[in-house]
Amino acid sequence: MSWLVLLVLIGVLVVLPIVIYNRLVRARNEYRNAFAQIQVQLKRRHDLIPNLVESTRAYLEHESQTLEAVIQARNHAAGLLESAAVGRADENTVDILSLAAGEHQLSAALRQLSVTVEAYPELQANRSVQALTEELAGAENRVAFARQAYNDAVLAYNNARETFPASLLADFFGHRHNAAMLQFDDHAVISRAPQIELRR
Repeated sequence: MSWLVLLVLIGVLVVLPIVIYNRLVRARNEYRNAFAQIQVQLKRRHDLIPNLVESTRAYLEHESQTLEAVIQARNHAAGLLESAAVGRADENTVDILSLAAGEHQLSAALRQLSVTVEAYPELQANRSVQALTEELAGAENRVAFARQAYNDAVLAYNNARETFPASLLADFFGHRHNAAMLQFDDHAVISRAPQIELRR
């Protein structure tokens, strides 16, 4: 009987690390894949912006500062995205935080452009500007869905890494750090309680 218990114990000690290792690798690969989807959607968004700027440039010649701000923010965000992808963003929290900050700046510049465009009815009526604006809004939605999928995958990985008994072996298997969530500028708005004003 003691041999049977010893044999079961040895089996558990051999199989458990294999199961834990495979679970961690699978979870890491899932959030890396989710980041790749964000990369695709952000690249699509970044590629639409120069077309939108060119479509509005003729109408907004005296608003060149707004257009330049959008282009600079777009180029900066595209560079950060490339850096995060090349630098294994899952292993460097700084890249993810920089990417989020760059996308925040880009969103702010796009909001300013949107406000500027609204001041020009003839520009709002332009079909190419309308189409690009709608396509950019669709890209924003796809980015939001991809970001949510990424954050869900990061949560699953971090949970797999931190729960017992995986937490005992995660460092040994090379899973030394939690993955970073990707939160853009809407996080602060979402986390803040809504303000309601009742007027008499």
